[in-house]
Amino acid sequence: MDNGASSYRRFLAGDESGIVDIIRDYKDGLILYLNGYTKNIHIAEELMEETFVKLVVKKPRYTEKFSFKTWLYTIGRNAAIDWLRQGAHTVCTPFENLEDTLSDEEDLERSYIKEEQKIALHRAMERLNEDYRHALYLSYFEDLSNAEIARIMHTNKRRVENLIYRGKQSLKSELEKEGFVYEEL
Repeated sequence: MDNGASSYRRFLAGDESGIVDIIRDYKDGLILYLNGYTKNIHIAEELMEETFVKLVVKKPRYTEKFSFKTWLYTIGRNAAIDWLRQGAHTVCTPFENLEDTLSDEEDLERSYIKEEQKIALHRAMERLNEDYRHALYLSYFEDLSNAEIARIMHTNKRRVENLIYRGKQSLKSELEKEGFVYEEL
């Protein structure tokens, strides 16, 4: 997988498989990121689709000043903010209730424990300050650099470092309230 930029250039040059590659590589992470804004996985999926429709229809110009992923997530973030401004905030099913995606071939006991830890992590993250939650998600789940996170969140790198540090402290406290301790923190 490339960073998406070459796939986007291929798409702009007329190769439809470029956009297919971009959607395949980025849709799941973008949905989860947008779910942090909407608190509704279905709305997050719609916003993900809207983000990719913008790429196909409007064909915005991508400059290599930032990574393709940063640029794409910024487009998605702007779509989520527009949705929030509209005020249509109905919550259907929280993300934590959408479990049981495990395959039958996995060890059920280990999978169950791991899933419980993920659910506890997502619940704990939902209770965090919004900025902490977004910075931690982008850093740990999307593996973006602090500079890329700063670009997406429209802030500076130093503030992102502070948000991640404080967010980790808050997350650790929230997890300890639930009886879980994540060693990765």
